[in-house]
Amino acid sequence: MFSGYLTLFRTPGALKFSIPGVIARMPISMDSLALIFIVVAVSDSYAIAGALSATASVVMALATPHWSRVADRIGQSAMLVRVIPVKVIAFCAFTVLVLNETPVWTWFVSIFIAEAFSVNTGGLVRRRWLHILSPDKTTTAEDEQDRHLVNTAYSFEALMDEVVFILGPIIVTACATSIAPAAGIISGIIFVAIGFPLFIMAKETEPPANPKRIVDPHPAVIRNKRVQAVVLPTTLLGGFFGSIAIVTVAFAEFRGQEAQSGILLAIWAAGSAVAAVINGVIKWKLTSAARFLIFLFALTVLSIPMLFAHSINWLAVALFFNGFAIAPLVINAYGVAEGAVPPDQITETLTWVVAGMPMGGAISSALSGQIIDRFGADIAFWVPLGFMIAACAATLPYFQTYKGLIGYPRARD
Repeated sequence: MFSGYLTLFRTPGALKFSIPGVIARMPISMDSLALIFIVVAVSDSYAIAGALSATASVVMALATPHWSRVADRIGQSAMLVRVIPVKVIAFCAFTVLVLNETPVWTWFVSIFIAEAFSVNTGGLVRRRWLHILSPDKTTTAEDEQDRHLVNTAYSFEALMDEVVFILGPIIVTACATSIAPAAGIISGIIFVAIGFPLFIMAKETEPPANPKRIVDPHPAVIRNKRVQAVVLPTTLLGGFFGSIAIVTVAFAEFRGQEAQSGILLAIWAAGSAVAAVINGVIKWKLTSAARFLIFLFALTVLSIPMLFAHSINWLAVALFFNGFAIAPLVINAYGVAEGAVPPDQITETLTWVVAGMPMGGAISSALSGQIIDRFGADIAFWVPLGFMIAACAATLPYFQTYKGLIGYPRARD
């Protein structure tokens, strides 16, 4: 039943990049929550925290596709050694500025610089899986068994994402509430400082650089209809994720159980982790596009119970079952987009799948912060549901694209 996972683990060099990749992307589940803890502790304002989180998300959304394009052109290691040191220094500066209660505008400047050097670690890791599982760099779409192995690799990385989202909030909450509000951000910096050097050292699995084509250049990734059909809904999906994080923290704090917020978010991720494991062992007959639409609708429906959760325990149950649709949704978003472009644009394409999420999160974080401050956390759960409804509606302009993807084999440009 789990033979696919065993095959992945036996692939030479696989764990040497996958495990460091997990360490390096721990901050994706930590930074937003850590920012909320330190800013609220100093300013006592969820509105400022939401605005900072929104700024960080917008900048991240713009930066990650750029750095992934650079990785395709000059190689992953060459890109990372240029970017990561700046990010670490900028985050340290942000922490110092907030703790010293400097003018709020300096907080925005420092977080802007930090997030301008953000990379999509998950995209880099998934590109390496494609490289070692598809030596000819054209992916293995034509071979059903090999394609299942790629799906298993994506599922494994989705599982690792959920491990990150289970452990990250717990670590941040423990550090911020037991040590100091700044300890959450500092712990994220430590993970970056450990994970990325180890990832860079795994040279044998690094995809080759693909210099820009002067003759017969490929069209820009984002102009591809199949990529757009995924990016627009996932941008709004990011609004769902961003709002859930801040609303859950406020929900717990308003009930005097702030320390439970990390556990609640971990339970949410645990539901997604279970779904990721199951997805990896299923040999699907439906196309990635069909599964993407099914799980998008399922996540919307599973967001409704949170409106009626008025205690920590009931919210935990609602979040756990809500998580069941998350990993399969993201896995199939990658599956749809990855097959739409030539090999030397895959890293950038994998990044575009999730690049819009911080943008959606930016809007929802700011909106959620305002609603929490004015009406309370319980009412604010309408924000994530609204974003999910909008995500479903965002697929309608691409009806013909999805119709072709569902009805025909995976064609490449």
